Parts: sequence; structure tokens; C-alpha cells
Amino acid sequence: MGKGEPRVARYRRHARIRAKIGSKTSRARLCVFRSLNHIYAQVIDDSKGHTLTSASTLDPEIKDEAEGKAKTGKAELVGLLVAKRALSKEISQVVFDRGGYKYHGRVKALAEAARQAGLKF
Repeated sequence: MGKGEPRVARYRRHARIRAKIGSKTSRARLCVFRSLNHIYAQVIDDSKGHTLTSASTLDPEIKDEAEGKAKTGKAELVGLLVAKRALSKEISQVVFDRGGYKYHGRVKALAEAARQAGLKF
């Protein structure tokens, strides 16, 4: 992979974001990964290196509801689900890690849905 390839550029942006948010806070991190067809969200405790909870468009809980929706609509469902799961584990404040993606479209939809469900970031 050359320097100018999009994936390499995303990795660099992600490293820059992690450098800013990773060391500054003791809060859990809401990390987003976006593939071509799916979106995944994890709440991670960086001090221990453990995933506390996660959600994706592949989860059986939302798979039926997500059918027929656009990718942005599916991302909203994932945001609501990850927020519900985090709040059930008494995690209310997180730091949002957009994973090097633009805060736009599916990433934005997931973040705003998680905020509406009660996560603070």
C-alpha cells in the first residue's frame, strides 16, 4: 500500500485521533468501524484493553428491524443498541472515536442516536 491510498490515510487519521483522546481521559471509548455493508460499535476500556460492550448491524436483536432500511437507518439502530447496552452496564460517559472516518453519514447517525439514547460524549 502506498502513502496516498485511502486506507492508509484513514489509518493515519485514526492514529492522530487516538493520540488526542486515548491518553487524556479515564472514560470508556466508543469506537466505530464502518465496512462496506455493515457498521460496528464497541465501548472499550483502554486502561484494561477490554471491550465492555458492542453492537453491530449483524446483531440478532436488530437484524429483523434493520431489514429494508438504508445504511444510515441501520447505523441509528446500532447507536441506540450500543447505548442501551452501555447504560445497562452503568457506563454513561464515553469518548467518541470515529475511527478516522468523517463525522458524516453513517458515523454521524450512529453517534447522534447514541446521544439520544442517553450516552454522554
